[in-house]
Amino acid sequence: MVGASDKERRPSYRVFGFLLARGYQVIGVNPGLAGKSVHGAAFFKTLADVPEPIDMVDIFRNSAAAGGVVNEALALEPKPKVIWMQLGVRDDAAARGRGRLGSKSS
Repeated sequence: MVGASDKERRPSYRVFGFLLARGYQVIGVNPGLAGKSVHGAAFFKTLADVPEPIDMVDIFRNSAAAGGVVNEALALEPKPKVIWMQLGVRDDAAARGRGRLGSKSS
C-alpha cells in the first residue's frame, strides 16, 4: 500500500489494519516510515525496496502523485497484476499505464 500512514485518523491507516486483520499480506510503502512497522507490518521507502514480488499496488496518494507511483510499479519485475487507485484519485495517463514521467503520446 503506497502512502499508508501511521496516523490513526487517516483512511490508509484504517484500511491497512482492516486488510491485515482479514489475513491479507500487506506491505507499507512510505519514505517517512521506511524501516518501521505499523500494525506489525514492515514499511519500505519505495516499491523497488520491497524484497518480494508484489501482486497488487494500492495507491493511497493524491492524483498528482499517482503517475509517479504507476511508473514505479510498472518498472518492477515481475510487474504487479493490479494497480489500484483510491476513489477520487484520478490520473488518466497513469490509468492507461503511462504515468506522468516519461509518458508517451497516444
